[in-house]
Formats: sequence, structure tokens, C-alpha cells
Amino acid sequence: MDLQEYLPVILFIVVGVVIGVAPMLLGSVMGPNRPDPQKNSPYECGFEAFEDARMQFDVRYYLVAILFILFDLEIAFLFPWAVALKDIGLMGFMSVMVFLAILVVGFVYEWKKGALNWE
Repeated sequence: MDLQEYLPVILFIVVGVVIGVAPMLLGSVMGPNRPDPQKNSPYECGFEAFEDARMQFDVRYYLVAILFILFDLEIAFLFPWAVALKDIGLMGFMSVMVFLAILVVGFVYEWKKGALNWE
């Protein structure tokens, strides 16, 4: 077994670990640690910080997250389409229009069901 063959792989792993661990260590060593009531107060989720990890969450948080991911991925699929629009022709254009129509139908369905209403 020749170590010379595995040197690039070992170097890649070492550099990856250093790049991943060094900022965390620098932040914990050099960063200020001054917690106050405002910093420990509930932020966007509305739950108290540092409570039991097994507490029940409202299902609306999950629903909003899933809907965000769904419609965010729509944009991710539209970027390659927009870049290659000249090359894909009419068939590619129509297939994306069908894709968008299905997403619009899903969006209207979620809207009618009240999934986007926040109480």
C-alpha cells in the first residue's frame, strides 16, 4: 500500500475538516458570550427558549415550511429552463407551462383550504 497514492484524498479530508472546524473554534474562542434576557427571549417561532425538547409543536409550522420548500423549488427548476429557453424550443416551453399550471392549481388548492391563513 503506497501512501503517495492516497495523499490527495487525505489532504482533501484534512482541508475539509479544518475549513469546517476552524470557524466554529474561532467563533467560540474569540466571540463575546454575554447572554441577556433579550437574547434569550423567543424569536420567530414563538416558543420559550431552553424548554423541554420534547414539547409539541403546532402543525402549522410544518405546513408553512413544506409549502415554502415546495414553491421555492419551483424557482430552482425555472432557472435552468430560463437559461436554455432558446435551445429547448416550443416543446420545452410547453412542458414548463404545464409544470407551472400544475403548481398554480396546487397553490390555489392550498389557498382555498386555508393553509396559508395564519391565526
